[in-house]
Amino acid sequence: MRVLHFYKTYYPDSLGGIEQVIRQMCVGTGRLGVTNTVLSLSREKNLQPIEFQGHTVHRVPLDFELASNACSVAALGALARLAREADVVHYHFPWPFMDMAHFISRVRKPTVVSYHSDIVRQKNLLRLYQPLKHRFLRSVDAIVAASPNYLASSPVLARYRDKTRVITYGLDQASYPQPDPARLAYWRNRIGPKFFLFVGVLRYYKGLHVLLDAVAGLDYPVVIVGAGPEEAALKAQAARLGLKHVQFVGAVDDEDKVALLTLAYALSFPSHLRSEAFGVSLLEGAMYGKPMISCEIGTGTTFINIAGETGLVVPPEDAPALRAALRTLWDNPELARAMGARAARRFEQVFTSTQMAAGYMALYRDVLARRVGEPQASAAAIVPPVRSGTHGE
Repeated sequence: MRVLHFYKTYYPDSLGGIEQVIRQMCVGTGRLGVTNTVLSLSREKNLQPIEFQGHTVHRVPLDFELASNACSVAALGALARLAREADVVHYHFPWPFMDMAHFISRVRKPTVVSYHSDIVRQKNLLRLYQPLKHRFLRSVDAIVAASPNYLASSPVLARYRDKTRVITYGLDQASYPQPDPARLAYWRNRIGPKFFLFVGVLRYYKGLHVLLDAVAGLDYPVVIVGAGPEEAALKAQAARLGLKHVQFVGAVDDEDKVALLTLAYALSFPSHLRSEAFGVSLLEGAMYGKPMISCEIGTGTTFINIAGETGLVVPPEDAPALRAALRTLWDNPELARAMGARAARRFEQVFTSTQMAAGYMALYRDVLARRVGEPQASAAAIVPPVRSGTHGE
């Protein structure tokens, strides 16, 4: 089976959460016999196909961006050509240019959409985009939400429940490097033995301004890993608040990220808007057995982090509540240890890449069978439903 993934960014140009999910999908389904290809846009020159972890990456030039909507004329021809060679075309939403490209390129193959997030920020442009968005979502064969929480809370997905199912994101810890003793020693010496960790691109919806307000007046070490458009504003805020115990370490490679995840006392993930549809970095924290603090925003963050079991959940944009949660974990190491152990168990039960790959493999077979009229058990029947965790394990 040949599957073409289409998204605006991918390795090696970008290392964000959706890119990580696509990577895990390709590696996991590749082990089940799928030949995966990824088509993405790039600012680089001399764009030749790249072989990456068992799948092929095709990149075309990014021509311009409008309100984060990356556009490329070359992508239209590339999508048409690569779709003809594929059995299934797998789109990654949201990306308005992608919807348009689907129709212009006359894609006729079975289509799957991973619905990563509602569009939250560009409300004026969203009104103009609505007709195209719904025409696109009506046209595809299947839509996938990454958590039951998001499916239940998205007004867009409510219109397409008959074709939407849940296949949660999954990670393969074996694909991460082993902690390097030298790097562990370096970070332990630099930060100390006990610290809160945030990992992610520094975007507007990550709620880091709330985290900085929450740790004002506390002396808990906080490490912020990542770069992004909010970096300068956050560093200026930290300077105004005199936060000497907060370290911005910038983007790091996988070896350093693993070292920091291994050493961290707990993960703080204060995303406060629905643009944070899941939280792959939060999932990495669970994989490494860390207690977590997150916000209740009606998305996958509280599918990963179950309040009172795997960590603490606070209201969004509530610095006093976040400060109280930080204090609770800091002052109760046995509670933190127990929550981290439950987080690791929940990861193994629900969030492995093997489970995600099996779900998508069943879905691909389902949409292919429905196109040719063959009787086939649906993916929902093949893959047992996962528990939402809203009432605990």
